[in-house]
Amino acid sequence: MNGQHKLEVVHVEVAAANAPSRRQRNAPLNEAQLLETQRAFDSVAADYDGPRGNNELIQRMRLTLWDAVHSRLQAGARLLDLGCGTGIDALEFARRGFHVVATDWSLRMVERTRARAEAAGLQSRVTAAHLGVQQLDQLEGGFDCIYSNFGPLNCAPDLGAVAAECARLLRPGGSLVFSVMGRICPWELGHYALRGRFRRAGVRAARGATAVGMNQQTIWTYYYLPREFYRAFAEHFSLESYRALSLFMPPPYLVDYYRRRRRWCERLGRLDDRFGAMPLLRDMGDHFLIVMRRR
Repeated sequence: MNGQHKLEVVHVEVAAANAPSRRQRNAPLNEAQLLETQRAFDSVAADYDGPRGNNELIQRMRLTLWDAVHSRLQAGARLLDLGCGTGIDALEFARRGFHVVATDWSLRMVERTRARAEAAGLQSRVTAAHLGVQQLDQLEGGFDCIYSNFGPLNCAPDLGAVAAECARLLRPGGSLVFSVMGRICPWELGHYALRGRFRRAGVRAARGATAVGMNQQTIWTYYYLPREFYRAFAEHFSLESYRALSLFMPPPYLVDYYRRRRRWCERLGRLDDRFGAMPLLRDMGDHFLIVMRRR
């Protein structure tokens, strides 16, 4: 599930009328909810390389994860991509000389990744597997880095189980680099509150799984503060760093605003680059980028 937000990578519209009654505050996702999420991403796989999943704002955030992953790797390293989507990240790392196992809960996304790898002549460096983050026990270990971009882990039914499997799959000293949808997005709060859509503005405050709409389908989503997210990994991993993504910059679903005010938004992007890792500010934004190391 390559969703933003890697969950799409783009933040999607909440089914506002149904969301309060469909929040599962303490219960893990059940099989039906996992299948609903899978169908939602299957339904957009054909055009996910376009504005929905790879617009200019998404591309800017991709670069941050690419740099964070690459800086931690030796030549020929083995990478595991959780929620690969259509394979944009996996192929980038393959072009840089790494070997990638790219996984996704959406079969249609996996098929797109395989086709992209074959078209680029990179099938020897990219192995695409139809596996959700709840199925990591089916993989063998020996990875140097595990990464996930734009929120597939926001759809994980049991984050603690994911952490344990990542610890098993990673070599000692290996890194996790995850882009995760955050709980506090100032742009989103302002954008929807100013339009009187207060329920939509506060959707990220939900505790537990929340029903989020995409393409007339449902994605079941958890939102996290960085410390909430790290808590599930703390037994096996030390925290290296985290930073905000799209804090001053508009979130990807406001790409039309960005296109109308490109010069102004690029200035905001430089504020992200300069201040996004500062205390307090790093706890906000559309996503946060968190880096951990296996003990």
